[in-house]
Amino acid sequence: MRYDVETVAEYLEALEDDWRREKLLALRGLVLERAPELEEGIRYGMLSYEDAKGQVFGLNAQKGYVGLYVGDATKVDPGGELLRDLDRGKGCIRFKRRVDVEETAIDEFIAKAARLRREGEDIGC
Repeated sequence: MRYDVETVAEYLEALEDDWRREKLLALRGLVLERAPELEEGIRYGMLSYEDAKGQVFGLNAQKGYVGLYVGDATKVDPGGELLRDLDRGKGCIRFKRRVDVEETAIDEFIAKAARLRREGEDIGC
């Protein structure tokens, strides 16, 4: 889903008050905590977390999941240990209704992605 918003506050206000909002807010909190050097904003109608080189993460509530977008997840987690049991594509990690964010290692994944980016590693597509 693409939200027609210009600010983070507008995006958060536009979210429906359901399980997707809960998951998105949990993931947002982890990104803000584990990658505080990234600036939060809006890009492509979703939450965006960027540094001077550009976007590192995107975060968006879709119809059936909340997506955390991260370029190429295999560059951050080559063995898949941190993303085990999560539905994912090359650059999207999907959090569906039944997934408890706190029972995953996504916080470690976010921290590792941010660290790799700070160290100049390419984690993009």
